Amino acid sequence: MRWGDHRFLWLLWIVLLIACQPSTPPIAPTPLAQAEPSAAQPSITAIPTSSSELDVPVVGDGNESAYPEPIASKEAELVVQTFPDPNAYRWVEVVNGLRSPVGLGAAQDGSGRLFILEQEGRVRVWQGGQLAPEPFLDLRDRVGSQGSEQGLLGIAFHPRYRENGTFYVNYTDRKGDTVIARFQADSPSSNTVSAASEQILLRVAQPYANHNGGATVFGLDGYLYLGLGDGGSAGDPQNNAQSLNTHLGKILRLDVDGGSPYAIPPSNPFIQGGGLAEIWAYGLRNPWRFAFDRKTGDLYIGDVGQNKWEEINYLPANVSGDLNFGWKYFEGTHPYEGTPAAGLTLIPPIYEYGHDQGCSVTGGVVYRGTRLPEWEGIYLFGDYCAGWVDGLRRLPDGTWSYQRLFNGLGRIASFGEDEQGEVYVIDHGGTIYRLERR
Repeated sequence: MRWGDHRFLWLLWIVLLIACQPSTPPIAPTPLAQAEPSAAQPSITAIPTSSSELDVPVVGDGNESAYPEPIASKEAELVVQTFPDPNAYRWVEVVNGLRSPVGLGAAQDGSGRLFILEQEGRVRVWQGGQLAPEPFLDLRDRVGSQGSEQGLLGIAFHPRYRENGTFYVNYTDRKGDTVIARFQADSPSSNTVSAASEQILLRVAQPYANHNGGATVFGLDGYLYLGLGDGGSAGDPQNNAQSLNTHLGKILRLDVDGGSPYAIPPSNPFIQGGGLAEIWAYGLRNPWRFAFDRKTGDLYIGDVGQNKWEEINYLPANVSGDLNFGWKYFEGTHPYEGTPAAGLTLIPPIYEYGHDQGCSVTGGVVYRGTRLPEWEGIYLFGDYCAGWVDGLRRLPDGTWSYQRLFNGLGRIASFGEDEQGEVYVIDHGGTIYRLERR
C-alpha cells in the first residue's frame, strides 16, 4: 500500500505512541533529599564478565592499553527508575556534638548499642537515644593524629562478642604507623573497656601521613579483614600497591581465632609463598571503607582515587585467587602509570566518577534492614567533599544500575549499620544521621 492511502491512520498511530511514553515528573532538591542530576553525571560502568571463576569483570593478558571502555547499560537505564523515590525518605539526625567521628559499629549482642569512633582516639556509646558521657574506650594517649588521615580509624566486634567480649581496632600510633589491636571487655555488657587490655596483632610502618586506610571488618566467614592504603604521598612512589612484600595497598585477612595473636586462613593466596601471607587482595590505593553484604557475603570497596577518578570495586562471596585491583597501572578504568605484565589479571571497578562530581569516595553498605524493605539490596555510598549519597544495584545480567539519591549530608566520613541493618551516615563535622521514611 502507498503512504497516502493510510496517511491519517499513520499520523494517529504516531500521536498515540508519543502520548504513551512514560514521563518523569521533575523533582525539586531539598536539604538532605534528592540531588538534582548534573549534566556531568557519571555514566554506569557495565563491563561484561569474562572470568567464570571470579564472576567479576577482568583484564587478562597484560597487553591492553586500558581497561575495557565503560559501556552504558540499556537495562540499567530502565531499571534505575525502580530505585525508591528519595523524596519519600529523609536522613534523621540521631547524634550530634561528636568530635570528628569517622565510623561506627554494632556488637550484634542484642544491646542495641552503637559504638562511634572519634578520630582523636575515643570510642563512644550511643544507646536508647543517648550518648554515654564516658567513652567505651579511650586511646588518646597512644593514637597519633598528625595528619588528616591518621587517628582511630576502624573497629570490628568479634562475631561472638556476646560470649567473648573481644573486639579489634585499627589506629595510627604516635609515630604514624598502623596498629591492629585486640581489646577485651571485662563483661560484654560493659560500657567501658580498659585500654590496658590491648594486645597488638600487627604493626605496619607508614612512610607518609596519608593513605593509611582504616577499614576493619569481619566477613561472614569469621575472618578479620583490614584495609591498608598504599603508604601515601602521591602516585604510590614506592609502588607498594603492586608489591607483594608489603602490607600497604592491600586488604589483609586474618584468622583471629586460629592462633596467637592470629593465624593465616588456609585459602589466603600467598600462604605457600610468593607474597606476605596476610595479603588477601592488592592493587588498592586507599580502601578507606569497605563492607560485606550481610545477606550474601559480597564485598563492596570504596577505593579513594588519585586526582581524577574515584571508584567502587566489587567481589562476589567466596571468591579466591590472585585478586589485583590494578592501582597504579590504572586509576579507575584509566591508565595511570606503567604497563601490566603479560598474564596479569586485573579487576576493574564496577563504577567510577570523576572529580567534577566530588573528591574522595566513601565506601558504604548494602541496605538489609527491616524498616525500609523497598531499599533491599541497594548499595549506598557517598563522597566526602560533595556530601551526596548515591546508590548502586546489581542487575540479573551482572550489570549495575545507578542513581543519585541525596544531597547535603556534610563531609561524609563513613556509613554504618545497627543490629537490625538500618543504615547511618556519618558527617565528619560531628553528626550522625539514620535513613528513615518521611
